[in-house]
Amino acid sequence: MTGMSGAGKTTLAKSVEKRLKNRGIKVEVIDGDEYRQNLCRDLGFSRTDREENIRRLSFVGKVLGRNNVVCIMSAINPYNSTREQVRNSIPESKLVYIKCSLDVLKKRDTKDLYRRALLSDRDPDKIYNFTGISDLFEDPQNPDLTILTDKEDQKESILKLEKFILKKIGD
Repeated sequence: MTGMSGAGKTTLAKSVEKRLKNRGIKVEVIDGDEYRQNLCRDLGFSRTDREENIRRLSFVGKVLGRNNVVCIMSAINPYNSTREQVRNSIPESKLVYIKCSLDVLKKRDTKDLYRRALLSDRDPDKIYNFTGISDLFEDPQNPDLTILTDKEDQKESILKLEKFILKKIGD
């Protein structure tokens, strides 16, 4: 799953994970924030580091997938070239775009990140290299599924993602 911060990636991933586990399906959420605190804590937010982060998360997903675990990777993953590398290295992977308008993301701002990214350069709380504000986020070119979290209610988005996964795994 790709999408900007606050679009709903983790919320949807965790909800669908629970629903799939209730069906007896082995599933793992590979959450970008969680993995950045552990496996990827040595990485910053440069383009090179963001690409390396996705390579590591994708490798974990590939290994789990080989062992029949459905992996839901929830990460910003802002670059089309990196997304294409994932598709090429893991042909069975699918790209889900969790799309939300910047205006809605700024209003939601659950982690206070957008406000901080928009601060003056002189402000010590300013966040630099923030995806979608001061750093690039490329809309995916050919996602397999797009979920519009600013237009759909949460339950509708959860059911859409669950149905998509179930169809792909043949359940």
